[in-house]
Amino acid sequence: MQVLSITPEDLVEARLYPDKETVVHDALRYLFQNRPDMRVDLAVYRYQHDHDLSLAKAAALAGVSFERMKDILHSRGIPLRLGPETLEEAKAEVETMERWFNERPD
Repeated sequence: MQVLSITPEDLVEARLYPDKETVVHDALRYLFQNRPDMRVDLAVYRYQHDHDLSLAKAAALAGVSFERMKDILHSRGIPLRLGPETLEEAKAEVETMERWFNERPD
């Protein structure tokens, strides 16, 4: 049995999506909804490699609470970078957490 290959361009040509970027965005959203483990793994990777990514932002990316993200990082032996270094970083963390709480389904 041969597997049919479908490209983002096929979906755009069929007028199911306006552009390739929207196809990719939708596919990634679907992937992360159905594979929450991948969201967590991505958040851990980004936390380790992007020093601008705070613990609060990593938690939001992973779709878990701040405390759960701390536990995940600790269990993987990743040291925590706690506390913002500037007032702007502190405000950004507050805004991220507010968005996360406002976007959560009841």
